[in-house]
Amino acid sequence: MAAWTPDSVLMRAQLGALQKQVPVLFLLLGTNVLALAFTHYGVSPDALTLYVPGVLLPVCVQRGVAWTRFDVPAMSDDVIRRQLRRSFCTVAVLGAAFTAWALALAPYGDAYARTHVAFFMSITVIGCVFCLMHLRSAALVLTVIVTVPFLAVFLRSGNTVLVAIALNFALTTVIMVIIMYRHFGEFSALIRSRRALAKLSDENSRIAFLDALTGLANRRSFFRDLATLIEAAASDGRSFALGMIDLDGFKPVNDVYGHGAGDLVLVEVGRRLVEVLGPDAKLARLGGDEFAFILSGEHGPDAMAAAGRSVCDAIEAPIALPAGLARIAASVGYAVFPDMAGTREQLIERADYALYYAKEHRRGRPVVFTADHEDAIRARSILEQELRQADLEAELTLEYQPIVDVAAGRVVAFEALARWTNPRLGRVPPGVFIVAAERIGLIGTITAILLGKAIAAMRGWPDAIGLSFNLSAHDIASPAAVARLAALIEAGGVAPERIALEITETALMHDFDAARDALLALKAIGAQISLDDFGTGYSSLGYVRRLPIDKIKVDRSFMADLLVDKASRDIVKSIVDLCRNLNLDCIIEGVETADHLSILRGLGCRSMQGYHFSPPVPASEVTRLAGPVDAASAEAVDAEVSLVA
Repeated sequence: MAAWTPDSVLMRAQLGALQKQVPVLFLLLGTNVLALAFTHYGVSPDALTLYVPGVLLPVCVQRGVAWTRFDVPAMSDDVIRRQLRRSFCTVAVLGAAFTAWALALAPYGDAYARTHVAFFMSITVIGCVFCLMHLRSAALVLTVIVTVPFLAVFLRSGNTVLVAIALNFALTTVIMVIIMYRHFGEFSALIRSRRALAKLSDENSRIAFLDALTGLANRRSFFRDLATLIEAAASDGRSFALGMIDLDGFKPVNDVYGHGAGDLVLVEVGRRLVEVLGPDAKLARLGGDEFAFILSGEHGPDAMAAAGRSVCDAIEAPIALPAGLARIAASVGYAVFPDMAGTREQLIERADYALYYAKEHRRGRPVVFTADHEDAIRARSILEQELRQADLEAELTLEYQPIVDVAAGRVVAFEALARWTNPRLGRVPPGVFIVAAERIGLIGTITAILLGKAIAAMRGWPDAIGLSFNLSAHDIASPAAVARLAALIEAGGVAPERIALEITETALMHDFDAARDALLALKAIGAQISLDDFGTGYSSLGYVRRLPIDKIKVDRSFMADLLVDKASRDIVKSIVDLCRNLNLDCIIEGVETADHLSILRGLGCRSMQGYHFSPPVPASEVTRLAGPVDAASAEAVDAEVSLVA
């Protein structure tokens, strides 16, 4: 029965409802007072018909206007509680005052006037109680204050009509109280339901806009806030920097320690980023091992580089896991608004490009997008446009570099190397156009064209000569792509066993299990599988054991220090011994000089490939090179190694 409740949400709802109804209450009360005073004017003392209403009516007007000015949403819980208590007291005081005034008029006038008093008290109290339904205690106290004196006066009047009115009023009051209780219960239930719904909505919003693992903002939330920030910054001339973070070495942690450990790493990375960038930084996990943040205000290249180095240094510190220590690194790419981008899409694209550049050229360090990068993006766009419009069947060609068995003194296979000569761009390096084709989704078409041309060329080779053909990660990314490759090989008219399909370790790491299934399917049709660039990616005996491979190709980077670095020679020797023990062919790439050849022979290497034997040659020269090779006296070919795919 208290005028307040410990439930602050319900109190606020009560006051909000009363704000709409109390002014109506005072309007009803004032109208009825004027009517009653008018009918009693001249038959009752002026004090009752003029002076008392002259005091009570201004109070009604003042209180009614005051209620319309309440700013309930801005009120604190304490202010709302005090207002409800004040309202309770006001109802009690005014209820008693108006009741006393009405009963004071009852002895005057004829039966009609007394009936008007009864009507005034009954209709007024019913209207006021219904207006006060959301403050149940005030409604009840008003009912008691009016009803008890009303019944006491009119039941003793001796007038049958007035007694009947009193009894009817008593019954109506009971029904009214029951209705009020039910209404207030439903009102309270509705508020509780809304509160539960709001809580659920807040939780859904939290789930929708927060990363469940790290507690940071998620991709949707971050890009929404980024759009808002761009709009605000554009209007007042502010600038800010968008930073994109990608973890280096996270995939092996997942593979070695499991996804649970990977989740722990991501949580720790998120914690370190908050610590380094501060709690006020806009920071998010975009998905996987990608994070993003915003540096607000003016930040020059030095400040951004310093912040980026702090991020990289924090992430490079060892991370303790239940199974051991994990070590990862991070690369950071920046783009500045509005200097380098005018829209959200441009800003994200340029920050992504800076991140890509950092991973390619400055792994583990920050890179700020510059005008030079803008030129590179423009060149990339031109390249992609030309690639989309190219007559690939006519413009794509192949060159072939021999793979030599130095012990047998003969060529055993040729590696097919892609070449693209565009009428506008000229000859585009494979490392450039292959990456572009992967980016725009054309690599499957290019692979099909080149593999078809390579198999057609093979039909004119001796049966003892094999083909080594490079695949992209996209070529084995789906069962449909693998099925297309298998169909090309089976319809090519050459024995599938003569074709070795090369895939790099890095390409396998995009989805190891799916890649393994794809290679098993290709192996099933008879093709051989070659693991390319071995030793530079995520080399692991576990990977070698789980893959259906026939050959390992040792990356050419080991040749750079082979003559002077014993460690390089030891690594090559270990790989050769590993292949021998696993019954795998081992091919050494990048053999450039006779000294390379001599050392590799001493290490037990047998199959080799490189400019020492021959640069890549057109298909017309393959037959000439397919004969016996005097590996001991072969002269090195003076050519740019950078042309080798």
